[in-house]
Amino acid sequence: MYEGIAASRGIGIGSVCRIIEHDLTYENHKPEDTGAEKERLHNAVDSFKKETTEMAEDIRKRIGPKEAEILEGHLVMVSDPAMVGEMDKMIDNNQCAEAAVTAVCDMFINMFSSMDDELMKQRASDVKDIKQSLLKILLGIEDINISKVAPGTVLVAKDLTPSMTSQIVKENVAGIITEIGGKTSHSAILARALEIPAVLSVPGIIDLVNDKDTAIIDGTEGHVFINPTGDVLSTYIRKREDFIRKQEELKKFHGKETVTADGKKLELFCNIGTPKDAKKAIECDGEGIGLFRSEFLFMNNTHLPNEDEQFEAYKEAVTTMGGKAVIIRTLDIGGDKDIPYLNLEKEDNPFLGYRAVRYCLANPDTYKIQLRAIIRASAFGKVKIMLPLVTTVDEVRNVKAMVEDIKKDLDAQGIDYDKDIEVGCMIETASASLIADKLAKESDFFSIGTNDLTQYTMSVDRGNPKVAYLYSAFQPSVLRSIKNIISAGNAAGIPVGMCGEAAADPLMIPLLIAFGLDEYSVNPVLVLTARCIISKWSVEEAKALADKVMELDTEKEIVDLLKASAKD
Repeated sequence: MYEGIAASRGIGIGSVCRIIEHDLTYENHKPEDTGAEKERLHNAVDSFKKETTEMAEDIRKRIGPKEAEILEGHLVMVSDPAMVGEMDKMIDNNQCAEAAVTAVCDMFINMFSSMDDELMKQRASDVKDIKQSLLKILLGIEDINISKVAPGTVLVAKDLTPSMTSQIVKENVAGIITEIGGKTSHSAILARALEIPAVLSVPGIIDLVNDKDTAIIDGTEGHVFINPTGDVLSTYIRKREDFIRKQEELKKFHGKETVTADGKKLELFCNIGTPKDAKKAIECDGEGIGLFRSEFLFMNNTHLPNEDEQFEAYKEAVTTMGGKAVIIRTLDIGGDKDIPYLNLEKEDNPFLGYRAVRYCLANPDTYKIQLRAIIRASAFGKVKIMLPLVTTVDEVRNVKAMVEDIKKDLDAQGIDYDKDIEVGCMIETASASLIADKLAKESDFFSIGTNDLTQYTMSVDRGNPKVAYLYSAFQPSVLRSIKNIISAGNAAGIPVGMCGEAAADPLMIPLLIAFGLDEYSVNPVLVLTARCIISKWSVEEAKALADKVMELDTEKEIVDLLKASAKD
């Protein structure tokens, strides 16, 4: 058995097809005609844009808009005049087009790879994908056609780039195994969207298997078996059948209320990144939007979106939800999210720097445009404003003062909006957790962001494999923090939600019920799974389990107990 990162749930059994990387070596030469060499480069870039646009559109139709954004991000990068401009300069310095592409892309790859965060390192993977694609076009190399693999194929690769993954035909691929990548990698995102079991970061797997080997992928536990014994194969065939049966059973929860076994009503919302994602939330039976990541409106643009552009985007999401709550997180940039046209200064430690609400309050003219657009959209449905990376009470008060000023302006202009629009905090820092009682007095609601809360509480870079063992929401300190935040919100009489990955974790859900969480916001495809799990636990049962968990000393003890107590 081999172990890796469980990136996409399910059991896959099939025949191995190794994806071997092409030999992209070339002989650097001084171009005879630099103008013609630049034209060759630009033609390659144009071909790349055309192919990538077609792949992105295909993904948008087959999978969804959020997944298409991965390839659209490649288009934004290669359309940056600075990138191609640097390549042109290298050709002027007597480098061939291939050498120019390699040098400039390697510069960006090294820059992103040196950063601490996994999401920023993913940018390095994106640039590597662009580099390989451009070199293949320049060298006339036909890319691997993954769409033609036979049904029951298990893809094994060093890494599956977004351009490769976009070709996957769901019905033909039983599973994915890679040597690198994590839960937030683009391979993982697309695998989950396609509902294909995937285990990533299995060391040396490409050299440990042969084509036609039989492979088992347990994407729930992170296990891989190559040419398993009959007993192991029989066991996993039963597990696969059981997983499929459970997925079918989830359909009966569509259209049902989200209630515990003893009838306590909870709310089950969805996380989205674009206005069009709201349609997916409705299709998946979400009861509202617990997190609308507004920064994608800024990142997928070449200029600062004006008030009307933002208003139309928010309005689209709000009207799609038809009166259900839409919580819009205000601009959360910095850290892993860079927007070139804002000309943010590079920082040694961007995750502890000038980002999120800190940037917004320091740039009130930009922030007021967004707040005004959000408030205007509240005339078309139930909208709430959520502030990211709050660490002080002053930050909340300052934003609320801005909101009141905007309301006065809208009143003077006779523009409709919800006079009672709520302003709440995203609790994702140790500071916010420690003063949750004080923040609750200033906030209309809380939403816990467990990804960053875990990272900041544990002082751990979630992208660093050497300390990845510490990055868990089941660490005693993180659980105490979550409980404290929920208790503070409950005591103040404000609703408390969670929009981090933990909100959909089957092991975490009974603890959240016990702590008193009101609203769970998850990936749309996990709505029915979360609703099913919630339905199996009474509040009394959950509290009894939580009491035992909170007495334990280590993350392993906690997870072991939760696994032993899990309800099928």
